[in-house]
Amino acid sequence: MKILALERELPGATAEKFQPLLKDEARRVWELQQSGVLREVHFDARQHTAVLTLECGTLGEAQRLLSGLPLAAAGLIEFEIIPLAPYDGYARLFARND
Repeated sequence: MKILALERELPGATAEKFQPLLKDEARRVWELQQSGVLREVHFDARQHTAVLTLECGTLGEAQRLLSGLPLAAAGLIEFEIIPLAPYDGYARLFARND
């Protein structure tokens, strides 16, 4: 299952709280990417928050993996998890107009 995960900073999150965890966060993100679960990672250029594409068996698996990231485990961020489905709009091109 393809999943889009959008990071949100939680109230009280400050740069001072983030700083000591950033190297461990990058290491864990790299590990998830190397395992094949994390397919893409980007930053939203407007807010500098993470946008992740994952390939997981279930939404629960995605939630478990993301909540294990150091910044999430420390209560500084959370993720909106969005399951994705293939676009099926092309079928309209071939529909009969009877």
